[in-house]
Amino acid sequence: MRKKHKTEVMELEIELRRREREARESAEDLRVTRGDLDRERSTTEHLRSTLHTQAQTQLTLTAENAALKAQLSNLQRELEKRDEEVREMKLEVEEKEKRVVQMKKEVFESETIRRKLHNMVLELKGNIRVFCRVRPVLPSDLPSTASIEEMEGEEELETMKEEMKANMAFPDKRDHKEIVLYSSSESAMGIERKEVYSFGFDRVFEPTSTQSEVFEEISQLAQSCIDGYNVCIFAYGQTGSGKSFTMEGGNTDSTAGMIPRAVEQVFRVAEEMKSKGWEYKIEGQFLEIYNETIHDLLSTSTSAEPSKKHEIKHDPKTSRTTVTDLTVVPLTSPSQVKLLLAQAQKRRSVAATLMNERSSRSHSVFTLRISGVMVGTGSSSSPTEGSEVIAGTGETCEGCLNLVDLAGSERLNVSFGPGVTEKERVKETQSINKSLSALGDVIAALVDLFVAKFVEWELEDADGTQPFTASCTLE
Repeated sequence: MRKKHKTEVMELEIELRRREREARESAEDLRVTRGDLDRERSTTEHLRSTLHTQAQTQLTLTAENAALKAQLSNLQRELEKRDEEVREMKLEVEEKEKRVVQMKKEVFESETIRRKLHNMVLELKGNIRVFCRVRPVLPSDLPSTASIEEMEGEEELETMKEEMKANMAFPDKRDHKEIVLYSSSESAMGIERKEVYSFGFDRVFEPTSTQSEVFEEISQLAQSCIDGYNVCIFAYGQTGSGKSFTMEGGNTDSTAGMIPRAVEQVFRVAEEMKSKGWEYKIEGQFLEIYNETIHDLLSTSTSAEPSKKHEIKHDPKTSRTTVTDLTVVPLTSPSQVKLLLAQAQKRRSVAATLMNERSSRSHSVFTLRISGVMVGTGSSSSPTEGSEVIAGTGETCEGCLNLVDLAGSERLNVSFGPGVTEKERVKETQSINKSLSALGDVIAALVDLFVAKFVEWELEDADGTQPFTASCTLE
């Protein structure tokens, strides 16, 4: 029995130990499970927090999405509106481009009308216009230096100048077309006789007139040259009357003469005409006539080389008169012309006479030839986007501007200067006076249309059918 109990006790002890082991294992499992539970609870809490945050983010994104959809809808409506405006603007641009093309065509047509009207205005003023310019009193006109020094102050000197100008008057203060000269003489009976001479011109310039005022009267002729007409402007008068100063001027801008001013205006007008589809080529020649012989003032040949003989040729088909073998210089700017004038001035024949210490002894003719082509305002090879090319008509025009500085007219008995032979000066003076006399015949011939064909060569390109101005300077 005891053995049986002992066996049972042993079995129970074994069972107890087994149960204790299982209890320990269960406790360990419980501890691990509790740790896992705590971790899962923490994970669950984190997931809940994340879910809440994402829910808030979703709400925000949903609101933003709705706003963006509304904005997109507005932009689509605005885009449609802009597209409509663009279509309307394109139609408007097309209409304006058509209008521009039409206006350009009208400009080209009106340019022809303007030329005709401009020429009509000049014809109404007179194809031949004669201006009289009276130069101021110069120091050389006053008494000798010794006599001047004996005068009491500048007032007496100014009084003498006024007395020298008192023999003329300018009564026409509105149109400036009249000059009155006064003179007095004694009769055989010793009675003083006063005489009054009145002369009318197209324009009279008083001694105080400036170069700018003189050029204002002939400035329209530069436009005539560009338009394809032939113009001749010349200075005529006694030696010392200021012809060369009027035509060539001084060294300052304010004293610039008719030649540089006319050239500058020709270039300016030619540049302005580019916007109307015209392109111009300008060439210059400069010659002098000395003792009835033509000399090229722009020639680069030296005095040692034999001079060329120049002849006058006239083409009846083109009605163009030219001089053979003259130097033709392409001109690109007014400054280039100034250099040519300075070069020509060095070669021109001048000499001292009893009337003027530096007298021009030859006629000088500066010729400006202008040829233009209507090429249009666009280029078919590279048209600008959105613009229509206006093709040129190919219309051409050729104009000529002759600026003439005539030699001074003198009497033979007062023409001889120091260091010259009588034969030399007689020949010079006779040649000068002969040509000036012929000029008077030319002007008279132009008045009579039946004998206008006898115009001498330098005025033939500017006959009675073309604008023509004569600038006459008197002492």
